[in-house]
Amino acid sequence: MTFESHFISELIDEISMGPFGSNIKVECFVDEGIPVLNGSNLEGYELKEDSFRYVTEEKADSLNKANAYRGDVVITHRGTLGQIVFIPQTSKYERYVISQSQFRIRCNDKILPEYMVYYFHTRIGQHKLLSNASQVGVPALARPSTTFQKIDIEIPDITTQRQFVAILQKIHDKIAVNTAINENLEEQAQAIFKSWFVDFEPFGGVMPDDWKIGTISDLGNVVGGGTPSKKVDEYYTDDGIAWITPKDLSNDKSKFIVHGETDITDLGLAKSSATLMPKGTVLFSSRAPIGYIAIADGQISTNQGFKSIVPFENIGTAYIFYFLKENLSAIENIASGSTFKEVSGSTMKNFPTVIPDFDTLAEFQRFCNPLFEQQRALEYENRYLSSLRDTLLPKLMNGEIDVSEVKI
Repeated sequence: MTFESHFISELIDEISMGPFGSNIKVECFVDEGIPVLNGSNLEGYELKEDSFRYVTEEKADSLNKANAYRGDVVITHRGTLGQIVFIPQTSKYERYVISQSQFRIRCNDKILPEYMVYYFHTRIGQHKLLSNASQVGVPALARPSTTFQKIDIEIPDITTQRQFVAILQKIHDKIAVNTAINENLEEQAQAIFKSWFVDFEPFGGVMPDDWKIGTISDLGNVVGGGTPSKKVDEYYTDDGIAWITPKDLSNDKSKFIVHGETDITDLGLAKSSATLMPKGTVLFSSRAPIGYIAIADGQISTNQGFKSIVPFENIGTAYIFYFLKENLSAIENIASGSTFKEVSGSTMKNFPTVIPDFDTLAEFQRFCNPLFEQQRALEYENRYLSSLRDTLLPKLMNGEIDVSEVKI
């Protein structure tokens, strides 16, 4: 396989920075129109379209080259550095407006936009992309549109690029299908929760007489977390007790959490206020940000960014999990703090809740169990596929693996 070296400037037809912040003020946003991209849309390889704010078509027209279209590549130059995605031909919208923290490029016929994005997700690609980054204040790339064009990369011929992209696209498509199935299962369970425990539909629209009004402390033990001293190496390990931070849930997006980026040792657990919690514990991030919710798929501990709930016997994981999801906005609204909002332990414990009878709770858990098992299996498959993709990526890029030999 033959690779040719090119500067990025030789591979693109256009490069444009996002608008100044003053060009898109809060009053510019409308309920529908042309979507404005934010950092959450640039997670992964392909544009994510699960959350947007909008401006009018007239406003988007006025921003001119800050408009991005299908086939364009969008890159973050300020804030969460290293983000780079392509806008697929199957995107929901024909055009988008990039933010002040992004710039966009349009590739010429020498390189596929997907190939460029995959390249900059490799270790060497990320190194080149971030080589001009400054960490003083808000992380940013210096003179991003100029320095990006000076990056040199090696690429194969366009036919080989198409073969390469096709391999990774198969993996991506399977991950997307699994994710869609899991989202559908989640919607089913949440709808049943609302029907039974909010609208009381199976009970004639009124709460049964033998149910009670209580607080979250009646559902389980509310447990905070802690952080072992970062100055003591013996407190941390690559293979120990799972120790979860809100960043782990932000990166993973999984419902069932096994491990985060960091594990701690038994000594680290003992020397901090972190608590070892059992499988089935419901994790709730209580600050920075509030509202990540997940289920421990094994013994687990967390940092102080969580107020986790260890279910009491006869309550069950499912009821607590969906109760928190149903009431997330209400919990967020009573968070307090001057520097950043936080849900305190007492606030969490005293948040009001319906306490159904044990038979109904058991029935709801039985309904959720097969859904949980299917979601867990699909999440594990997606983790394997993601690992496979990330392993193949550099080997295909440097010619270590011949694309014609890869079977997916």
